[in-house]
Amino acid sequence: MGERVAFIGLGVMGYPMAGHLASGGHDVTVYNRTAAKSEAWAKEHGGKSAPTPRQAAEGADFVFCCVGNDDDLRAVTTGEDGAFHGMKSGAVFIDNTTASSEVARELHAAAAEKGCGFLDAPVSGGQAGAENGVLTVMVGGDDDAYAKAEPLIDCYARMCRLMGPSGSGQLTKMVNQICIAGLVEALSEGIHFAKQAGLDAEAVVDVISKGAAQSWQMENRYKTMIAGEFEHGFAVDWMRKDLNICLETARQIGAKLPVAALVDQFYAEVQDMGGRRWDTSSLIARLER
Repeated sequence: MGERVAFIGLGVMGYPMAGHLASGGHDVTVYNRTAAKSEAWAKEHGGKSAPTPRQAAEGADFVFCCVGNDDDLRAVTTGEDGAFHGMKSGAVFIDNTTASSEVARELHAAAAEKGCGFLDAPVSGGQAGAENGVLTVMVGGDDDAYAKAEPLIDCYARMCRLMGPSGSGQLTKMVNQICIAGLVEALSEGIHFAKQAGLDAEAVVDVISKGAAQSWQMENRYKTMIAGEFEHGFAVDWMRKDLNICLETARQIGAKLPVAALVDQFYAEVQDMGGRRWDTSSLIARLER
């Protein structure tokens, strides 16, 4: 028997993730700020749509969420018609938003007061990972809530791991974004250098990708970067939001992020070039203008 599940936020990630939960045999009710999106989802996947997060969460054993930022997250949880007001005792809230570790701890405490579990469970793998159900999920929270939720998270995940107490999932996602920022800039500079040197950039990457320079970014993005196509979903605007969280947290914990801070400024230049919705591999565009 499937579980009663709510899913809040049907963006490029949430829409297919909710679909995998439905395909997994769960009874899914969705909420989205634009109601037409939730109605379309319900029609496609045979679930139900609700007019508010609170109504979506009523009676659910598990409530999933994937929204934009800390403020969006507060609005759909503790806000006026937020899910926390509709959740029953013993239910678990799984937040797939990339947000701050502070908001995770704040909502973990608020959920505990209502007798509910709260897991911060940001994801990596992009739109393709969400559509194919192979996301990496890094989780913060309590062991018992995680044990209950893990079989459901597995519906859309290839890798899922409890990283520690509340906030640990978000902190792990920050490490992920810090690593990506440096990798994409290095790849951009390498391809740019190869072109300027008169080399066949595709041939260069084909050779070096078999050695120590290999990375996921290289394998998946080099062809479109060379072609100047930046339509892979994860937008520069979102990356800047994430890097801002990384840099703010680094200041609080005394970590040094010189390269991440620099790459954040490079992304600001890409935004100024009109690339707010380009994907993160568009760093190469500022070198080629």
